[in-house]
Amino acid sequence: MDTVPKSLRNWFVAHFAADIAFALPLFLVPREFLTLLGWASVDPFAARLVAAALFGIGGESFLSRKASAAAYKAMLRLKLIWSGSALLGMSLTVLQFSAYRLPSSYLLIIVFALFNALWLYWLRRLNRA
Repeated sequence: MDTVPKSLRNWFVAHFAADIAFALPLFLVPREFLTLLGWASVDPFAARLVAAALFGIGGESFLSRKASAAAYKAMLRLKLIWSGSALLGMSLTVLQFSAYRLPSSYLLIIVFALFNALWLYWLRRLNRA
């Protein structure tokens, strides 16, 4: 079966919107944006690298919104690897460095955990179909 549920297609578009909404200020004004989130020091090079990943993953989510189930499975695996490794990295940082124990850090961890669970759900569902 090569059918992709409309709700999954909608989630890909929503994920595109979320990624772009976060990537734009992170790319254009990283210091100002992250200062608003509570960061005391900002590395614009690293921030723009993260923004580039968000542009890439979010952009492909939008571009592949009408793709086949096989393409969705590949994107879901990529999203799982990205969100899972980001989740682990952010969690380790919060555990190791008290300066990153910020409300915004915990919020980002929660958002990535929710997206990771969502992508895992959809990959399992597509694999069963």
